[in-house]
Amino acid sequence: MDEANTKAAVLRDFLDLLDWQIPENTQLEYSVEAFGQTYKVDYALILDGTPVAFLEAKGADTALTADHDEQLSSYMMNKNVNYGVLTNGKQYRFFQRRVDASNVDVQKVGNVSLEDLPNRLAVLKAYEKDAIESGESGKILGRINELREARRTLEADKDDLAVELSNVLADEVSDSISSLAETQAKEMIDRLVADIESEIDADGKKSKREIAGSLGETPEKVEASDVDGEYVIEIQGDESTLVVLDGDNQSDVMANAVDYLIQNHDLISRVEPLPYVPGNKNALINNQPVHPDGERDMRTYRELTNGYYLFTSFNKRDKKRHIQRLADKCDLAVESRGEW
Repeated sequence: MDEANTKAAVLRDFLDLLDWQIPENTQLEYSVEAFGQTYKVDYALILDGTPVAFLEAKGADTALTADHDEQLSSYMMNKNVNYGVLTNGKQYRFFQRRVDASNVDVQKVGNVSLEDLPNRLAVLKAYEKDAIESGESGKILGRINELREARRTLEADKDDLAVELSNVLADEVSDSISSLAETQAKEMIDRLVADIESEIDADGKKSKREIAGSLGETPEKVEASDVDGEYVIEIQGDESTLVVLDGDNQSDVMANAVDYLIQNHDLISRVEPLPYVPGNKNALINNQPVHPDGERDMRTYRELTNGYYLFTSFNKRDKKRHIQRLADKCDLAVESRGEW
């Protein structure tokens, strides 16, 4: 569908879902200045005569790009509008204008496919009329942003934080536990990162793997032009791309990649017997969600198809490393892009 048909067939229902009505509180073709010219925003969401959110629409036949992101961000900055949505009816990108002391910028706070929208209630809630009017939107998105920033800090400073924690324990308890404490501190940070990811997605977001599993399908191949997730894994064989998998959650992308290797390249036969323990502690892949000793539960995992379980309590560097090692066992190469 082109833009006009996308607006008529999809986006008016989307606006109605969030309680924005034309013409009561939604104005079409709202004029804004950007890049030295006057442009028209497709939908301006209005409260008390002032635009509080912009929705910029593209046709379903048009892939969203970084230029489209910049276009909407410029509109929001120009009119001091705090909330924005960019969509082609198939993909929905949510934005927030943030003011921090003298710094003002626009950040993308969500990137959701149409089929996932019913499972992303927290993000949708932030763009409802009542939530914006009451100020609840800022709290919802503020919590998501804080968690993402905490995750980035934990992943970037993991080693230094583990040393600091072990030093505190050594000072308070005994120097003899210093090395053990550092190892345990790193594992704790990994668990914390995994828990943060779970809370960010606590509104029930489903990955492509989960959706495919419910339909009895394998994860679909994604063309490079359709990739728009934060984390991208490209699996290659014989110098050609076999599949491109993407998403906004590291653990889901890791699970998608491992599922692909299991179903298409006989990975399990290459790592048997299960549990597959690449180090000396955790079962990376098992046929039940338990620790190698058989007595403790697998702490954080994704259930794969065919009854296998993938341990996912790693930072993003280790997730990427494990994907590469498993691909190596299948004589395949991996290229990682995006936020990896």
